[in-house]
Parts: sequence; structure tokens; C-alpha cells
Amino acid sequence: MEKYFNDAVIGNKNVKASFSRKGELLRLFYPNQDFKQFIDFWHTGVKINDSGLIYLHDDVNNLYNQYYTENTNVLNTEIVNTYFKLKIIQTDFAPMNHNVLIKKYKFINQNNIDLNLNYIIHSKLLTNENNQVTGYCKDNSLLQYTHDYNFCTFSKDKIASSQINNTKANIAEGHVYDKDYVGMSEDSSISYELKTLKPKEELELVIFIYVDKNEKSMDAFNKDIDGLRKIDVKEELDNTIKYWKKYLKDHDGIELDLPQTPKSERIQEIYKRTILLYPLLTNYETGGISAAIEVDEGLEHCGRYAYCWPRDAVFITKAMDILKMEKDTEKFYKTFCKNAQSKSGMWEQRFYTDGRLAPCWGYQIDETASVVCGVYDHFTRVNDKKFLKDNFKMCEKAVKFLERYLVGVEGLTKENDLPGTGMPASYDLWEMYEGVHLYSLASIFSAFDSMLKIYKEMKDEFTDNRLKQETIAKQKNSLEKRMVEIKEFILKNLYDENKKSFIRSAEDEIIDISMLGAVYPFNMFTAKEKKILNTVERINLTLRTYTGGYQRFENDHYMGGKPWVIATLWMALYYIEINDTKKAKECFDFVVNTAGKHGFLAEQVDNSTMKPAWVIGLAWSHAMFILVLEKLYGKEK
Repeated sequence: MEKYFNDAVIGNKNVKASFSRKGELLRLFYPNQDFKQFIDFWHTGVKINDSGLIYLHDDVNNLYNQYYTENTNVLNTEIVNTYFKLKIIQTDFAPMNHNVLIKKYKFINQNNIDLNLNYIIHSKLLTNENNQVTGYCKDNSLLQYTHDYNFCTFSKDKIASSQINNTKANIAEGHVYDKDYVGMSEDSSISYELKTLKPKEELELVIFIYVDKNEKSMDAFNKDIDGLRKIDVKEELDNTIKYWKKYLKDHDGIELDLPQTPKSERIQEIYKRTILLYPLLTNYETGGISAAIEVDEGLEHCGRYAYCWPRDAVFITKAMDILKMEKDTEKFYKTFCKNAQSKSGMWEQRFYTDGRLAPCWGYQIDETASVVCGVYDHFTRVNDKKFLKDNFKMCEKAVKFLERYLVGVEGLTKENDLPGTGMPASYDLWEMYEGVHLYSLASIFSAFDSMLKIYKEMKDEFTDNRLKQETIAKQKNSLEKRMVEIKEFILKNLYDENKKSFIRSAEDEIIDISMLGAVYPFNMFTAKEKKILNTVERINLTLRTYTGGYQRFENDHYMGGKPWVIATLWMALYYIEINDTKKAKECFDFVVNTAGKHGFLAEQVDNSTMKPAWVIGLAWSHAMFILVLEKLYGKEK
């Protein structure tokens, strides 16, 4: 089943759920946002009087209005069936103290006739021959279980009927019946008979979805269910609303200087949604940050997104520091990065948020270099010497790996060897082409510069250790030499005199937005150097689209080669560097005007519709938004 767009996301520390704009539950994750997703589909509907099944998420007579409860991660979807004039208000939330998803429905009869309601759930879990799903309906709940996990749907109301096997045969007519209480079926259904609603009458139904590891006896698991049934749903909803409102207030890190206009309100909405999104993408145990809630489990368009790329996370932690999430940033470096670092000192391409190695397809040197830059950048925000001390050895190991990787910039070639043995080539920032890339080299330059600054800050730690002082002195000389060599190599090999522009790599000579990384964030060149000005002119000629958004690079074909939010905001950051506020705001406005309904930023934007085109709620896009927002509209402190 295709379900590429998560229009809304909710959750707590362990449970995460995503929804379509029509309120369909698309994905449910437990115990982390990158593991494990259970749902093939989880559909709900109503049978009204003598009708067939009317799906809440998909009926020609349904009208939809979806919104978050203001300043929270509580999602509301209003559904009006215009044929029967039945209004349904669906409220979805995850309480902060229980690992359960709560779905509260209010049914309102807006007709002038009685409406007899039967509410139906048809649930299919993901299954395979090594972890088969079994359906089990007993003790007034539908349990769908595998070898390792239980997925349970239940209510305080009694189940009227259930069907474990072959529910597809009769679900369309709104019929749920079967003699079996257990069966080897990945999809099953249950129904609840609701009272007949008279005109203007209303009623409520609450559905719980509980997931846990299959480590208990059935009696022990049912005891958990009985405890959850006793939850005071109104109290839990009130507490969840209070929690998120307080969280938003506590992390309001930018005092904005904005006029009262519709555009300003939209900026505020994206700003607040960013603050509320980050805790849903962060592993509370390790600090690992998922790039997004997953969109493509079948690998039909991409290599998947629910992983932690160290490089992406460094950009994100810069934004998190601005948003008073310094403790989360610290945990990312002190726990996640330490756990994920290889013995050689490197970080691989991507990881699960718990620090275990995720599926990769190559090596990117900027993943390693970026972490060293990020450590020092966080220090400049918090001025905490203990943080530097705690991460000092980790950074030293990384820098020594970077030195071994370079071997000597003058000797860079296209030879293909293993990381750590002298191979200079790596995948580019976008993970598509191997070569010697400007962005990659600039990241190493910046990592060396950051390490030199870390040595300076840490010098008092080694006043009584003469041997360490001598070692550091030699290392500083080596790093300074390497920085000169890197810059000379780039000027000699990665600047095209005919194009009057830097190029991404000597292998393809392509114009790429990532070349701006040499200015921001890596500070290898200043924004107004002639060669940089020439490069920006070339970028505008080749990558700027007619709508004002920017592509990543020439002939970018991924998902149609659309403008990227990251690329467009990168241009905004460059224009801020040269004090061209007008052009910076033009780039920023493109992003604001193309954000999703709830304030989520996508990875890409469709030029023809000016709407999100791929991966809604991308953490890196939101990070770039925060970085630009602070510089453009943040009041000086």
C-alpha cells in the first residue's frame, strides 16, 4: 500500500504515530521512532442504518478539516458525512505516562432523522514468514501478535462482533462475524454497536492501541490492558495538552521581531511546529535524531529516512541549541556519537537512533568531519568546558582518522581503496556520486580548525603533562599544514576558470548548492571573495527555478529534480552572510509559502502546485529554517 506522505505526527517518548490529512492512521512506531512500524493498514468506518461500510478516511461524501490543538501534539480531524449529516470529531494523542495511542471519537447527529451507528475497525499488520501475525479476539480486545510483539486494539466499550479470518469477504457491506476467536490471519476486524443517535444528539467512543514486547504470559498482558482501560481519558488529554504547551514555552528560544501579518502568523506556526517535532524524532535514551518519520518502507523511491545521519544531526543540533534543547544536543554527542564511533575514529553513513549501524551504501567523509565541528559549535553556545573535556578523546580520534584519510592532499586521486588506508574519494553530500568533493574537503578543513580551537580551550587541562603538551603542539602544526594544503588543492583543482565558478568535484564539474558549505558552515572562504561571488552567480543561473526555489545540483533527477527546502535556505544563509536581507527574505518566503498545512516543512517542493512534494516533516529542513529565522527575525539579546 502506498502511503508516502505523513501529513501529521504525534507521540510521546516511546510511541510515535503518523496520519494522513484525512485522519487515517498510517504508521505506529514502538519503542523508538525508527523501530518498529507495525501497520500495513488500520482502517475505521461506520455502518449507518442500512448502509455499507463508510470509511472515515475515504468516502466520496466526506468533508475533512484537520488541525492540532493549539501549541500541542494533539491532532484533531473533523469528518462530516454529507449524505447522512453525521459529524465525527476524531482526536488522536499519546499520553505522556502511558505507552498507548488514544483515539477519542465524538459522533454528532446533524440530521433530522435517527442514525443507528455501528463502528468498525479493520486492522492489518505487517507480516512475513519469519514473524507471522496471528489474530486473537478474547477478553474484549483484539490482539494481533507476532513472535516478538503484541499489538492490541480495545475500548472501555464491549466488542459487539469480531472476525479473525477472511474479513475482506464481507467488510465492504459493514458485516463483521466469524466463529473463530483465533486464527493465522494478518488482518482482522471488530465492531462496536453504538446507541441510536437522535437528531442533535452526540456520543463518545474511545479506542486504545497498545503495543508491547511479547515477553509476558497472556494473563499478564491482559492485566496491562485492564489497567489501561481504567485511564481517565479526559484527564490524560488535559495533561497531554498541558505538557506540550509547557514544552513549547520552555523551548521558545528566539524572541521574534515580526509585524502582525498573515505571513508572520505562518512563520510562527512553522516555528512552533519545529519545536514540537524535534522531541518526536529524538531518541530519549541516546540523543540520536531521526531524519524524519519513515515514508517508504518498500524502498520504492529512496533508501528510507528513519535513520540518524551524524552530518544531518549536526545541523539539527545547531537548531536545537537555539531552541533551548541543549541537553538533547549534549546527549547526542556524549551518548549517541560515542556509542556510534568506530574504533578507527570514523562514523559511518547512518545509524539507528540507538547507535547501532543502519543499512548503508557507501562512505561519506563529511559524516566524521561534521561531528568534530558540531562539538565545538555546541561549546560556543553553552561555554561548558566539561562538555569539551568529555568529548575531547572522541574528537581526537576522529581528527586522526581524517588525517589518515587524507594522507596528503597533494596526492588525492580517484583510486578506490578502503577508508583509513588513503582513499581520498567519498560519496558527496547527497550520497549519489563518489569523488573528491568540495563540500567534503571543506568539512575536513573545518574539523581541523575546530580541533585547533578545542586544543586552545583545553590547554589548562594539560599544564602538568609535558608529554601531552608536546604531542598537542605537533598535532597543531600538522593540522595547520593540512588546512593550507586542503585550501590550495581546492583552489587549484576545484575552481573552473572557464565557468568562473567552483565546481562540486573534478570528476563531474557540476554546480552544486553544497559548495556554499565552504562559506557556511565551514568558514573556509569568506562570503564576498571574488571566486565565491562568481560561484553564487553561477548557482543562480543553473539551480534557481522559476518559482524562486533552488535545486540541489545540475541535472538532479531524484524525485523529479524539484527545489529543495534545504538548498533554498542555504542560499538564504549565504545572502545573510553578505548582508543582502532582501534576497535572503525572498528565499525564506519561498519556504514559508510552501510549508504543509500544519507547518511541517518538506524535503522538496512541487513547482507547479507550490506544495510539499516529498518527505513532510524533514528534520534538516526545519533546522535550516531555525538557523535562518534567528538571523533574519531574532531580536538581539
